[in-house]
Amino acid sequence: MAEVGKGVNAGKLASNVQKRITRAQEKVLQKLGKADETKDTAFEEEVAKFNKQLIDGSKLQKDFKAYLAAVKTMHECSKRLHDCLAEMYDPEWFGKEEVDSIAEDTDLLWQDFHQNLVDNALISMDTYLAQFPDIKARIAKRERKLVDFDSARHHFASIQKSKKKDEVKISKAEEDLGRAQKVFEEINYELQEELPTLWDSRVGLYVNTFQSVAGLELKFHKDMGKLNQNLSDIMTKLDEQRLAKKGVTTASAGKSEEAANHNLSESGSDAPKSPAKSPESRERPPVSQSPRPASSQEMKQDNIINLSEDEGVAEINISTQPQNETPTVTNGSSDAELPPSVLYKVKAVHDYGATDSDELDLKAGDIVLVLPFASPDEQDDGWLMGVKESHWLQNKNLLATGVFPENFTQKL
Repeated sequence: MAEVGKGVNAGKLASNVQKRITRAQEKVLQKLGKADETKDTAFEEEVAKFNKQLIDGSKLQKDFKAYLAAVKTMHECSKRLHDCLAEMYDPEWFGKEEVDSIAEDTDLLWQDFHQNLVDNALISMDTYLAQFPDIKARIAKRERKLVDFDSARHHFASIQKSKKKDEVKISKAEEDLGRAQKVFEEINYELQEELPTLWDSRVGLYVNTFQSVAGLELKFHKDMGKLNQNLSDIMTKLDEQRLAKKGVTTASAGKSEEAANHNLSESGSDAPKSPAKSPESRERPPVSQSPRPASSQEMKQDNIINLSEDEGVAEINISTQPQNETPTVTNGSSDAELPPSVLYKVKAVHDYGATDSDELDLKAGDIVLVLPFASPDEQDDGWLMGVKESHWLQNKNLLATGVFPENFTQKL
């Protein structure tokens, strides 16, 4: 029984060797132009499409696997980053439990995203490409069967043309030709049906792949955005907690700096910074208050009494100012009568350039008449309201009032 099996295998091997020799001879004759070759242009176009489709599909599969590897790497980096935050986050800080929960949810979100990409895109892509090796093998088989068909056709034609007719050889050659033609036509028909269908199926693969990736990315980034927003809110509240604890210290430091600036202005050193001014105090109408009794220092004396020590007799000199005489402006040195609403005078010790329309421009040496604010709530710390004395002496009105930093002036 073993000898029979060996004989069958040996016979099949000899047949295969003979087929290869025959095919090689046929191809040589076709290349030399001594034998015609069966051509199928339409099928060759389908084969070209098949090869392109295989190359494109393999490239897409390779790039998608690289994308999955990048997602995996991002997942690992994200996990390490959140683990680092959880380790550094002190238990007494705001939102410690929420931070740990966000880290766990972020890790699960990355895992689900990666697994969904594998299930919805990679598996279908692998299934699509799995059919190409079989079809590629059958295309190669068709090429061999086509050579066998051409060889049988040429052999049958040569026997028919021989001068000595041998009916047995002709019959066998015709039988071999029919068998070769049948095998070739069967596989050729199958491939002509499958290749166009396979070519069209690439559209479905592209749609499924990129639609799945787009949808999964959209959901992933939406859910991840919510977690990131929650984490950002926790960080904001943590910062507010920190600032609240430092509020008293910051306020004390601010007052100390303001006092230092004021002392610098009084000592005649470099010009200090103007204090901050609230937006509500940017625009204020001129302030007018009801007159108050003028002090004896503010009243101009018309009668001057000089006492003589030697004679002990008072000499009284009465001097009156002409009614039409304009008082001389000497940058605040005039003793002209001031409006009753003036609180006191200050002298600018540094130049100050106005930065808003409601501020006064000051030059060192200018005298300013300080006026009260309409409401104490309108006054900012470190700011005064007034009018230049030179304007009052020239125009006798308080329309040119404005605010100015107190630490740029010295009270007279």
